[in-house]
Amino acid sequence: MSDLFNLDAHGALVTGGNGGIGLGIARALAGAGANVVIWGTDAGKNDRAVEELSGLGTTIGAVVCDVADESSVAAAMEETAETLGSLDSCFANAGTGAAPTPFDKLSLDEWRRVNQVNLDGVFLTLRAAAARMIEQGTGGSLVATSSLTAIEGAPRSAAYAASKGAIGPLIKTLAVELARKGIRANAIMPGWIDTDLTHQMFEDERFSGAVMPRIPARRWGTPADIGAAAVYLASPSSNYHTGDVLKIDGAYSIC
Repeated sequence: MSDLFNLDAHGALVTGGNGGIGLGIARALAGAGANVVIWGTDAGKNDRAVEELSGLGTTIGAVVCDVADESSVAAAMEETAETLGSLDSCFANAGTGAAPTPFDKLSLDEWRRVNQVNLDGVFLTLRAAAARMIEQGTGGSLVATSSLTAIEGAPRSAAYAASKGAIGPLIKTLAVELARKGIRANAIMPGWIDTDLTHQMFEDERFSGAVMPRIPARRWGTPADIGAAAVYLASPSSNYHTGDVLKIDGAYSIC
């Protein structure tokens, strides 16, 4: 493997890393040589993810953490630092969905619930990671997971779209502010990715018939597609790449 993509001795944190896109990111990072800690709220899923990832031969850890809770994030970061030694990349991927709801029926409680995880959680995670990287003095890579709802109208998804739409400006701000600390900041914007949560929807003929013709690549994305981008953003090959949002969507958004 080229040194540009070699993550030996690299310490990576992946929130929401016990399933779906997050597990795909963690799997790819560990496969490239990184030591990885995942955060998730489900201890059982965390354990199963650790069991799978441990077969890749690197140090793997898991912490039960609610990213929407400031004290939980602080405690989880301390435990993560003990496991990894050095935090070199942080993937703020944890998120929550929401049932489709007409805007005029959307409650303030639901708006806050979604944004507490998808926006506040990203803020708390990246803030803690940035502080750790600054203290280490060795730089690093901050990455947040966005969504196509940030750039395309998503009817009945106002809370989710707003939470993901804020990711881009936050990342651009961090890229400029933290550049002289050697810290890069980028976002990944996945398209239609086949995971346990979306698979049943993708198998629906009506849904598939409406969406698949709009994907020039003519396939659903996979967690491995996102994982490949994560390895790039964690690795030395992206040392001059910051303040960007990488769309991994098979050209769906431009069709």
